[in-house]
Amino acid sequence: MSLKLAVVFAGFAGLVGIALGYYLRLIISLGKRGSMEIKIKEMELSAKEEAKKILLRSETEAAEVLKEARGEIKEREEKVKKTEERIIKKEDLLDKRQVDIDKEVEGLKAKVIEIKRIKEKVEKLESDKQTELEKIGRLSEDEARERLLKTIEKKYEEDLMERIRKLEQSGEEKLESKAKEILTTAIQRLGNAVSSDVLTTTVTIPSDDIKGKIIGKEGRNIKAFERATGVEIIVDDTPGAITISSFDPVRRQVARVALENLILDGRIQPAKIESLVEKAEAEINKIIKEKGNQAAYETGVINLDPRITTILGRLHFRTSYGQNVLQHSIEMAHIAGMLAEEIGANVAVAKAGALLHDIGKAVDHEVHGTHVEIGRRILQKFGAPEEVVKAMQAHHGEYPYETLESMIVQTADAISGARPGARRDTVENYLKRLEELESIATSFAGVEKAYALQAGREIRVFVTPTNVSDFEAKQMAADMARKIESELKYPGEIRVTVIRETRVIEYAR
Repeated sequence: MSLKLAVVFAGFAGLVGIALGYYLRLIISLGKRGSMEIKIKEMELSAKEEAKKILLRSETEAAEVLKEARGEIKEREEKVKKTEERIIKKEDLLDKRQVDIDKEVEGLKAKVIEIKRIKEKVEKLESDKQTELEKIGRLSEDEARERLLKTIEKKYEEDLMERIRKLEQSGEEKLESKAKEILTTAIQRLGNAVSSDVLTTTVTIPSDDIKGKIIGKEGRNIKAFERATGVEIIVDDTPGAITISSFDPVRRQVARVALENLILDGRIQPAKIESLVEKAEAEINKIIKEKGNQAAYETGVINLDPRITTILGRLHFRTSYGQNVLQHSIEMAHIAGMLAEEIGANVAVAKAGALLHDIGKAVDHEVHGTHVEIGRRILQKFGAPEEVVKAMQAHHGEYPYETLESMIVQTADAISGARPGARRDTVENYLKRLEELESIATSFAGVEKAYALQAGREIRVFVTPTNVSDFEAKQMAADMARKIESELKYPGEIRVTVIRETRVIEYAR
């Protein structure tokens, strides 16, 4: 019984404890809720105060900005107003000026009308005067002018000739002095030898017995050699020599080298001939390439296409009037560079044009056309600069002088070709040139005789004094020089001297 009471009492006590705990928890939660509401209200109050402060500050700043904007607007309005006032004043001034200009224009128009009227009156008076003079003198205006000019010309012929002679002499002396100074400087700076080169076409043999070996049985060896080299071998009665004939200087050189090697080897047969000819061709091609590169390097002409330098090297085996063409081109490049430096032209273009001026001669026996035209096509094909082509194409007068460098190249060509000993000419060409020179001189009306002197460097022309006046003699000399320049090709210059002599003969009886 006591145990049940104890259990009941314990259960009751547990219920009472649970109810008491719940009540305490409720009280505590209500207290916390009240404190949080207080904090939220405090935060709301603080936020409202901060918002009021920000709003107040914004209103203050907005008022200041508005005040500044109104000040700027007012200032701009004042400036605009002042500008409008100035514009109005200028418009008024322009209106006044326009009125004055209109008045001046009207006055000028009236003056122009008056001048035209006066001019018409003067022209009419001049016409009437001219008509009256023609009636009196029975001469037209052109006839009177012609007679007056002839009278004045005859009266003052000596004075005019003397003045012209003095002016020409003074100008020629100055120009000649300057030209001589420049040319002398260029020539002195170049110390190249001027000995002539002749391409060897004769091969020396140790004995005439070798001629039979070269010919071979039934001409087998010589035919094989000619077929392999493209040249003609002339075996005649000349002791100790065999002649090689061909228009191609490179082929002739290949044949010479191959023939010399055959003679040294002693085994002359078709198979050996072909082998030595191939070897000679390789050797000559190597020499050609080396000579072309060496010439470009020596003259300082850079950036040339390798094909151009190879063609240039072929000129090592080409001669012109006994002068080696490659050496002539190298010498020309040095002279052209010096001349260009003296007168302020493009040195590089002048050198390149001079070095390549005769490149067409390397293949002129293979390609149709003059060596100048062939050279132009070669340079254009392999991308040479246009200014270099213009510089080289005018050295024989086939093309006009388009640049200063083209005239320098022509001058350098004349200097190099005309130097003593540089070139040799045949008697036939020499006589032909003298005959052509005298023929040109005698083709002019009034010429009695003409003589070519100093190996064609001077032509003296004697004219009939009754048919040719001093003025006409001077004009004849100039026309003759131009005709010689256009029809003849020659190195250096030709002096034209026209002689007019009047002789008066009387007899005392």
